[in-house]
Amino acid sequence: MHNMISDLLNPPASPASASDHPESLGGYAQRAYLEYALSVVKGRALPDVCDGLKPVQRRILYAMDRMGLSYSGPTGNVAPKPVKSARVVGDVLGRFHPHGDQSAYDALVRMAQDFAQRYPLIDGQGNFGSRDGDGAAAMRYTEARLSKITRLLLDEIDEGTVDFIPNYDGSTVEPHQLPARLPFALLNGASGIAVGLATEIPSHNLREVADACVALIKNPQLSAEELQALIPGPDYPGGGQIISSASDIADAYRTGRGSLKVRARWKIEELARGQWQLVVTELPPGVSTQKVLEEIEELTNPKVKAGKKALSQEQNQLKASILAVLDGVRDESSKDAAVRLVFEPKTSKTPQQELITALLAHTSLETSAPINLTMVGLDGKPVQKSLRRMLEEWIAFRQNTITRRSQHRLDKVLDRIHILEGRHTVLLHIDEVIGIIRESDEPKAALVARFSLSERQTDDILEIRLRQLARLEAIKIEQELQELRDSQGKLEDILGSPATLRRLMVREIEQDAKQFADARRTLIQAEKKAVVEVKVVDEPVTVVVSEKGWVRTRNAHGHEAGSFAFKAGDGLHTTFECRTVDTLVVFGTNGRVYSVPVAQLPGGRGDGQPITTLIELEAGTQIAHYFAGPAQAQLLLASSGGYGFLANVENLVARNKGGKAFITLAEGETVCLPSVVASGCTAPTTEAAATHVACISSGGRLLTFDLQELKALERGGRGLMLLALEDKDTLAGVAVYSRSIRIAGVGRGGKPREEVLELRLLNAALAPRGRKGKEAHFGFKPTSVARCV
Repeated sequence: MHNMISDLLNPPASPASASDHPESLGGYAQRAYLEYALSVVKGRALPDVCDGLKPVQRRILYAMDRMGLSYSGPTGNVAPKPVKSARVVGDVLGRFHPHGDQSAYDALVRMAQDFAQRYPLIDGQGNFGSRDGDGAAAMRYTEARLSKITRLLLDEIDEGTVDFIPNYDGSTVEPHQLPARLPFALLNGASGIAVGLATEIPSHNLREVADACVALIKNPQLSAEELQALIPGPDYPGGGQIISSASDIADAYRTGRGSLKVRARWKIEELARGQWQLVVTELPPGVSTQKVLEEIEELTNPKVKAGKKALSQEQNQLKASILAVLDGVRDESSKDAAVRLVFEPKTSKTPQQELITALLAHTSLETSAPINLTMVGLDGKPVQKSLRRMLEEWIAFRQNTITRRSQHRLDKVLDRIHILEGRHTVLLHIDEVIGIIRESDEPKAALVARFSLSERQTDDILEIRLRQLARLEAIKIEQELQELRDSQGKLEDILGSPATLRRLMVREIEQDAKQFADARRTLIQAEKKAVVEVKVVDEPVTVVVSEKGWVRTRNAHGHEAGSFAFKAGDGLHTTFECRTVDTLVVFGTNGRVYSVPVAQLPGGRGDGQPITTLIELEAGTQIAHYFAGPAQAQLLLASSGGYGFLANVENLVARNKGGKAFITLAEGETVCLPSVVASGCTAPTTEAAATHVACISSGGRLLTFDLQELKALERGGRGLMLLALEDKDTLAGVAVYSRSIRIAGVGRGGKPREEVLELRLLNAALAPRGRKGKEAHFGFKPTSVARCV
């Protein structure tokens, strides 16, 4: 990926500049794709840190400004008359953006949607869509004009603040950036997918962002904690509540990437006769009432999954749990209430928190909102930035903008002073000037020679009207000259003093914030993720696993192996005496681990259920081993490559049926039988605690070492080397022990063999971990190792 981005930013030289030889098809394809990718990254999908806009958005706003669709007047309150959106799109396509009309109209629509942008840049009239996913009306039906806040982007565009570049056909020019007076990249955020890059910038509150900019201008060394206090988190257009911790938000802002947990906001409405209803009034970003209704329908009326003949046990359980607390739901959203989703409880006795938790856990009322602060920076390169870096780059851009604006204004002031000084000279010698003009064949040259005027002043004098030669006019000129010289002093002070420039920046930011700031909509309050706890009675059970992978439970412990019945051709593989609150862990041959709560296993004296219906194995993957026990149980996991580590059962629990990668395997390696280091049971036991580890290779080498030499890996991995293997040798198995171990294997003729190694023999092979071990003569090939109980 990094190589790709490097190629995007530094594309290879074109054939004309690099060589006169014909270009190969492969070289042409690479160059053409890189040019396309660079165009997508910088020309379409990613916003600019300076004005927070993508090129199509910038072109739309600039075209509308040139069409006279901006608010005007001294206070910016003179509203322009809106025009048809089709007219705007046509002007944008014809002058600046030679792409599809629908893509330009979609961009215009998004800038007008108050539920998509925190501070809409376009004031739309007509149907511009809804938060439920309804599309906008055709562009011939809707009308648009620029909103008031867009003045912060466009007011200074004619004051030399930004560079202009030729448009696509060279017939006119367009701004490379807009002179944003506030960092709109943060205010409205952005979302886009480019080639090899993507961006997901959330919206923020204007008042908070302005305060952070002011604080950074005054103190560039502002601490991360102080910046976090000023900008505590995103402020989404639709409100909602951020439940992630302050540290999680700070990490996302520091790295420029992260994910926040966001949930809806609601209220309880009391009705007559003790009845009540739950009313959702704010939704997380990207969630609509229609989406929530569809999820409720899927939960309460599930469909049979493809390839299945009936609803799964999980679907039936989920349906029953929802219907136990929810009676009905309806959407009462309207113009008066943008979001009003009403949930009716099953009965008035239904616990309110139980209904709320069920809805949050199983619908999008609680979801994740990504953060990816990728944008085109001041250097023109697309980079993922931290929040501080974004603000610093915008401040640098704004400082340059004010400098250019001040220089532009100073140039105009100096030019005007120059003109007025020439007029002042004329008024002091008016009779002589009139005489020169009447009598001279070349009055311009004569005036220049007589009064030492410049050509610019002379041209102005020759074009002046007679009524401007009155005595009253001279007084006005002197007054204007005084005002201009005062302005000259102030502008020169701004350009010559960085401190004055910073004070001006702060003052302008505070003025804009005072005019456009509003209250925060999104509540930031850390909460725990909603989880529906299944109430399971804690009682002893025996998990029975057959040779063909059928699983079931039997109540209590101490069952005889002969008491279990199986299908024809099947038999007992193993049993685990545990409790209903424990977890069954399944180890795949690909190193993935899968987990099923013991309480969800079928019970009774039937044949049970295939484990493959409870987990989702990858294609080509087989089940290697099983284990059932409490979350605190600790296992020694190893691979045939000779590596291993310790892990608790709670680390092996996966969130979904597809499991998770946990044991890293090289090509051709397999997973060894797990060895129980600690059972995790609180009940007293006479079994001595394991102190050492025994490793057996398929070639018959034995190594034992202290258990303390191993380390625990919470997220799995390859682990440490347990036994140094020779060529073509593999690790047959490992086991922890206190007194003895049992080795199983295959003898001559494929006959199964077993042997028990006592403590004396084990101590003889004691050495540091990772050694080759001692050669042992078992008389058969070891295949597994287990601890003797």
